[in-house]
Amino acid sequence: MSPDDPYHPHRRAPPWVHWFVDYAGLVIFLLTLVTLSLLHRPDAAVTASWAIVGGSILALLVGLVWERRLAPMPLVTAVLGLIFGGLTLVFHDERFIKIKPTILYCLFGLFLTTGLVRGKNPLKVLMGDAFHLPDPVVRTLTLRYALLFFGLAVANEVVWRTQSTVVWGFFKFPGVAVLIFLFALSQAPLMMKHMPEDGEPSQAPPPADLP
Repeated sequence: MSPDDPYHPHRRAPPWVHWFVDYAGLVIFLLTLVTLSLLHRPDAAVTASWAIVGGSILALLVGLVWERRLAPMPLVTAVLGLIFGGLTLVFHDERFIKIKPTILYCLFGLFLTTGLVRGKNPLKVLMGDAFHLPDPVVRTLTLRYALLFFGLAVANEVVWRTQSTVVWGFFKFPGVAVLIFLFALSQAPLMMKHMPEDGEPSQAPPPADLP
């Protein structure tokens, strides 16, 4: 059924809309953080958090207005962005926005592992219908992605607790996005080996605010 069909439950936004929603807030956050840090503003991370809050609201609005739905992954990311970005602004404490990625990655990792234990296919929910693979391969990918998210959670804690806020900002974006992209590339041989002949492997986009 075509997305343009009037009976279709939702419309799909063009790819550039998803890229803009996912990364515009992060880019503005990083630019604001770096600029204010160069000006020796002690509240650089707190002020830059407005970009996270704004980006989270934008992501929710695009999902509701354009696609008339809220996909699970962007929804969780946006809600956490609103909560921890709001806490950062209210209490003027940058620790809230710094631990937000840790909690987000742990939630994704737990979602994948619990779904795997229950015999479900959580990776499809998390990443979408980008590929069709045999169940054993999907289970292997699910476990690997769960370990990736747990590893990112640990890495985020290490970076923000041991490095400067600017270094953490670059780790948050584009660092994590690059790591996820490289990880996805490393899984391509497994996916290609088991991909049906009439299908082509396509990489799912990294999560929003992944950071």
